[in-house]
Amino acid sequence: QGQLVESGGGLVQAGDSLRLSCVASGRTFSRYAMGWFRQAPGKEREFVAAISGNGGRTSYTNSVKGRFTISRNNAENTVYLQMNSLKSDDTAVYYCAAARTATWDDSGYLRWTIDYWGKGTLVTVSS
Repeated sequence: QGQLVESGGGLVQAGDSLRLSCVASGRTFSRYAMGWFRQAPGKEREFVAAISGNGGRTSYTNSVKGRFTISRNNAENTVYLQMNSLKSDDTAVYYCAAARTATWDDSGYLRWTIDYWGKGTLVTVSS
């Protein structure tokens, strides 16, 4: 596991949908929790969503719950972020991340340490 390559970004209108993909290199993809972060202009990078290695656990930031869905295909070393009902506030560079160590507690809180980052893909939502 070492290289993460995102794709799928682009310019869309508010209310549209977009699906981001992140392909990972290596043979141990299923051992990594995967996630998406984003960074809007002038703002710090923020967590968006995460998924466990086997896909059984997911987490989302509140602002995207009900609109975004994270999923993964371990046979293809790929993680996805389906984004629906996009808003102008979703405009950002979206980064894929991989974590070898990730733990969800009983309340659903995720503790993890990011080991690898992608270079990002730009999503622009026009209002």
